[in-house]
Amino acid sequence: MNTLDTRQLKDMFLFVAQRVVESEDFLTEIDLKLGDGDHGFGMALGFKAVQEALKDKEFETVENLFQEVGMTLLDTMGGASGVLFGTMFISGIVGLEPHKEADLALLAGIYRRSLEALKRRGKAQVGDKTMVDAFEPAVVGLEEAAAENADLPAGLAMGAECAKKGMEHTRDCVAKFGRAKSYGTKALGLQDAGATSVWIIFQAMSDWASERKGSE
Repeated sequence: MNTLDTRQLKDMFLFVAQRVVESEDFLTEIDLKLGDGDHGFGMALGFKAVQEALKDKEFETVENLFQEVGMTLLDTMGGASGVLFGTMFISGIVGLEPHKEADLALLAGIYRRSLEALKRRGKAQVGDKTMVDAFEPAVVGLEEAAAENADLPAGLAMGAECAKKGMEHTRDCVAKFGRAKSYGTKALGLQDAGATSVWIIFQAMSDWASERKGSE
């Protein structure tokens, strides 16, 4: 499997949405240790809306689909998380020519542009204990896999593994943004909820592709 048409991509994002919804309690538990405890609820709310937005629609292009996911998150989640996770899906498609299919290189490029937009917007860098700590390694993993001409399941698996390592590294970081910043060194040993959500998204993408490849 090297490409996804828009129907397959929609199925993948529906799978991702269900995984995020199922992770609400897990994300809430993590966020209660450093934040307001509402991250799990917000993510579940946003991705339930994504499920509703996607399930009965067909999409002409990859870009249309990313736009729908991102705008739905932006409109329903509210607050900083809505902007940040909306940006994760919207900003990477700005200015792109329409695509009927997505390969690993296109996905890597979309997420690279989204990452750079996210960093410009939020000013966070790797090591600041934010979602960037998982997102940037995931993007690098996708790019390296694409450069090696890996197939889509292998590339997404690499992205997910890199996201996981980045998420785990947030336990060794002191937060520089948000409520967690006030904890200082007391935040050491605790992982960031936003980075955890990014890992869940990429892991779900990888699991969907692996399961589909196994059924072919």
